[in-house]
Amino acid sequence: MTKPLEGIKIIDFTHVQAGPACTQLLAWFGADVIKVERPGSGDVTRNQLRDIPDADALYFTMLNSNKKSLTLDTKKPEGKEVLEKLIRESDVLVENFGPGALDRMGFSWERLNELNPKMIVASVKGFSDGHHYDDLKVYENVAQCAGGAASTTGFWDGPPTISAAALGDSNTGMHLAIGILTALIGRDKTGKGQKVAVSMQDSVLNLCRVKLRDQQRLERVGYLEEYPQYPHGEFSDVVPRGGNAGGGGQPGWVLKCKGWETDPNAYIYFTIQGHAWEPICKALGKPEWINDPAYKTAEARQPHIFEIFGTIEAWLADKTKFEAVDILRKFDIPCAPVLTMKELANDPSLRASGTIVEVPHKKRGSYLTVGSPIKFSDMKPEVTASPLLGEHTDEVLAGLGYSRQDIFNLREIKAV
Repeated sequence: MTKPLEGIKIIDFTHVQAGPACTQLLAWFGADVIKVERPGSGDVTRNQLRDIPDADALYFTMLNSNKKSLTLDTKKPEGKEVLEKLIRESDVLVENFGPGALDRMGFSWERLNELNPKMIVASVKGFSDGHHYDDLKVYENVAQCAGGAASTTGFWDGPPTISAAALGDSNTGMHLAIGILTALIGRDKTGKGQKVAVSMQDSVLNLCRVKLRDQQRLERVGYLEEYPQYPHGEFSDVVPRGGNAGGGGQPGWVLKCKGWETDPNAYIYFTIQGHAWEPICKALGKPEWINDPAYKTAEARQPHIFEIFGTIEAWLADKTKFEAVDILRKFDIPCAPVLTMKELANDPSLRASGTIVEVPHKKRGSYLTVGSPIKFSDMKPEVTASPLLGEHTDEVLAGLGYSRQDIFNLREIKAV
């Protein structure tokens, strides 16, 4: 099956997570992604948090599937020459170096544009150009703090909390992939390449837009009625942490189910939407609540919302999280079990859809990884193993016109 991005060649100068998540997504959809790595070491995540000695760590394999690995020392003139040839034949260069690193390598935007006017140069940054923190080194948790996620996550009587979801890294990679695809479409119309940049701070903030919404509402009226602090608590002049409250204005909470005393994940998330109130009352065996003025409207319920959640939790006491959801789904009540990584890894539905895939690897054997979260009617992306360090060096060099002797010579001087 022809894939939509076949024929698009991408130079992947990224490492760790944000950039590799971007280029992996494009590789799944058919792009020829050539990961350029330092000879002898490669991406730092090859060795990070290893579980099998002398095999690439899962951190690397789960972010670099479907790619080729080219080892190249760009500090050597011969390495620079190889890169120049690759640039002339490629469509996109993706990088997440520190500020000015490409310039110091001799590959400024002007030089890249001279080598290939159609080249799209895509960059992951910590902060946007010109930001007063644009010289700061940024990692996942730094981005979550700088982008507003940490200050609004957790409980009101505790410290700011980091999410386990990669809001700073993989989220930024997804945004950059959208930027690259947009620039490619733009190039089809103009014939010109351009620079594309996404900052980690901006990407986190983009996912926190409802909290920016709440900041403006708070400044206007002085309270936020959907937060647990309303109506009896106090609000300051900033959006508070709301625990497990729903961010969309519908009250929700994580509630205990049967077995919670020994299982830290024996919980469901339960949402009380206005239109679902009558089905909720019927499911709980509380038909008298349906028209009771103390419960009938969202405004009436809010002052004693935790009493309501307490009643629901009592109903859940003899039901596992799966049994509870199977009952509640019949009433069209928004809810879900709190699923562990182990439960997700073994979920047959996720395996069948390709969301979780098992991939054979030359040194690791089989390992689990995520597949494409984007589903298509006419394409099912195939996930292949991440490359060994330098696995495709000879292949890439031959494709650039280097002879066997040339490749041997490059290896002798350790330029590749």
